[in-house]
Amino acid sequence: MYDLPAAEALRKAAAAARRLAQRCAREPRALDVLTALACLALMALDVPGLAAGDNSLNGVMAALVLTAGASSLLVRRVAPWVPFVVALVLLGWLHELTLAQFALYSLGRYRGRLAGAVGVAGYVSFAYVMFTLPGWPVHRGETLSEFLSLVVPIGVLAAGVGVAANRQDLVRELQAQRAATQALEAVQQERLRIARDVHDFVGRELTLLSVRSQVLARRAGSTPYATGFDELSQTARSAHRMLNEIIVQRGVDGTPTPGLEALPELAAASGRAGSPVELLVDGAAYRLSPLRQAAVHRVVQECLTNAAKHAPGEVVEVRVRVAGGRLRVTVRNALPVGAVGAVGAAGSAPGPAGAGFAGAGRSGVGLSGAGAARVAPVSAGIGTAGMAERVHAVGGTFTAGPHAGAYVVEADLPTGDLT
Repeated sequence: MYDLPAAEALRKAAAAARRLAQRCAREPRALDVLTALACLALMALDVPGLAAGDNSLNGVMAALVLTAGASSLLVRRVAPWVPFVVALVLLGWLHELTLAQFALYSLGRYRGRLAGAVGVAGYVSFAYVMFTLPGWPVHRGETLSEFLSLVVPIGVLAAGVGVAANRQDLVRELQAQRAATQALEAVQQERLRIARDVHDFVGRELTLLSVRSQVLARRAGSTPYATGFDELSQTARSAHRMLNEIIVQRGVDGTPTPGLEALPELAAASGRAGSPVELLVDGAAYRLSPLRQAAVHRVVQECLTNAAKHAPGEVVEVRVRVAGGRLRVTVRNALPVGAVGAVGAAGSAPGPAGAGFAGAGRSGVGLSGAGAARVAPVSAGIGTAGMAERVHAVGGTFTAGPHAGAYVVEADLPTGDLT
């Protein structure tokens, strides 16, 4: 049984090794260098035999040749056929099989199944030709069955592992593309909703402007101002028609997003779902333009939905404040028991979306059970992208992430002209 200092040292060493492996995995060039060094280390075991064998190489020259051969793995991503050809040269010259394994793996990994199969066929065929010629070393297979049992499994296994890794790379790439597509679709849908709200709110104002201008034109009678009012009414109707052509005829329909008057209803619905809400809205906020009220409603709605989904039972604080010509929306959700560790493990996510918590949710961390670790209360998926798009559309800023033991979503945008 290890004593405590030794066990602690082992844990630190293992953690350092994991961090190094993760860093190398993110740096392809560093991983290629480590691969080349590993191949060279394995081939170096044959240097004494090569120097004593029937060839003109001494120990130093053999080491240099093997180093040059292993260095061909540095281009295995962009040109995997180069280390494959070099491996065949070393196979024919020095009867070296190690580099062939790395080369066949690289072919399968970076060029796919067909290239891996062709590489294995070429490798086995070339090795068989060398086996039939004089000088094939006994330890590489004295009889044909020994030769086949050594050479063929090496090639097939190396290429097979490479092909499997290639398929995993394709799966990860497809998953990343799917996630990016979903986020883009969320942004596009939010833009459509914004356009719909613009049509409803601005169209209403243009209609009122047209009607008001007609009334003023009638009141002006035969004065010179009547013509100006008529022109203003025509301009308002023309603007409304253009708005219809740009938005309505492109398929944007549905009901507009409600404003701040609907927040108490959202809070009550969240409370019935098991996530009580403490709602505080400044009176001045109700004088905001309909577009800004719609943006606030959208942010609060998405936050409450995610809170009920990822942290049921936790109190959600919603604050809508107006000060200094700025509107600030803050939604705070206390992190449940066990979530702090999950946050630490996920780390800070890039950008305001906080993507690290979405990953925690997909990993299968439970949302119930005593002491069970939970995901962060506010989702970092495509809903966050929609909230950010809504806030950015009215000239504001949006952030989301852990802060002081809670998960906080903040939106800051200009108030504009208060009605």
